[in-house]
Amino acid sequence: MMKIVLTGDHEPLADELRAEHVGITFTVATNQAEQLEQLADADAMYGWPTREAFIAAEKLRWIQRPGTGINQIVDLPELVDSDVVLTNSRGPHALPMANHVFAMILSLAHRLPRLIDAQRAHDWQAGKAGSSPFVDLDGRVMGILALGDVGKAVAQRAIGFGLEVYAVDKDPESPPPGVSGLWGLERLDELLEMSDWFVVTAPLTAETRGLIDSRRLGLLKQGAYVVAISRGNIVDEEALIKHLRSGHLAGAALDVTAVEPLPVESPLWDMENVVLSPHTSANSPDARAGGRENFKENLRRFLANKQFIYVCDKRAGF
Repeated sequence: MMKIVLTGDHEPLADELRAEHVGITFTVATNQAEQLEQLADADAMYGWPTREAFIAAEKLRWIQRPGTGINQIVDLPELVDSDVVLTNSRGPHALPMANHVFAMILSLAHRLPRLIDAQRAHDWQAGKAGSSPFVDLDGRVMGILALGDVGKAVAQRAIGFGLEVYAVDKDPESPPPGVSGLWGLERLDELLEMSDWFVVTAPLTAETRGLIDSRRLGLLKQGAYVVAISRGNIVDEEALIKHLRSGHLAGAALDVTAVEPLPVESPLWDMENVVLSPHTSANSPDARAGGRENFKENLRRFLANKQFIYVCDKRAGF
């Protein structure tokens, strides 16, 4: 009998699948020990395996990631070298992540943390703009690193706010409507020099790890802002802190960090020109539901021996 393992809190989804696919065993593994036991004779899984569980999974043919990032694959060389197909859930996360980018941008541009502090203190005068006026968006330039689903959704919103949008991508195509330029990675430095707002939506791969280092942060315009929404370790955090402290950069918004949770001793926690969120940009009911629907569609294809949607390149890392 075919067996599918779901990791995490997915018992309601497993019940739904049992009703739809009679004759197939669906089990839920909520911890590492259960993974090790359940994956040993599983044909497929929804989640991410520990290395020990993957090595023990003798029948495994397919893994579906609930999210989009697969950067953990560097810790599973056996998966890279195997015939196991890896798929992810592209699409549903793009809209909430792009909305979150602009929530963070507007928080910085309109000084919302200061206004919220003043509100809580019942201090009308503290909320006045004073020597820190709002930052205009109209007519400014946004640069985007990687114009995939999330990057395109960010660009669409940026255009609506009057920003001029340029982007670089590993595989550049014709720019979407409203995007003024889409170039290859060889023009990244040029993009940085143009940008008032620089948004990182790239996957974490060997090529992007540490890509935005101190030199490249120094190429940004005086008073520019950095937004990281996809993965930590693409932007050099120590260099980012240095450029924020020097005043070269006006601010940063980070939904992802190099180490998560962000260590309590990190200076980023207490910097007034930094907005942080704990890797929650895709925390949307629609995104979670969309991820489940992608899994269901791929499950139907798996059972019918048809081609999957959203197959990942295990060696490229996305």
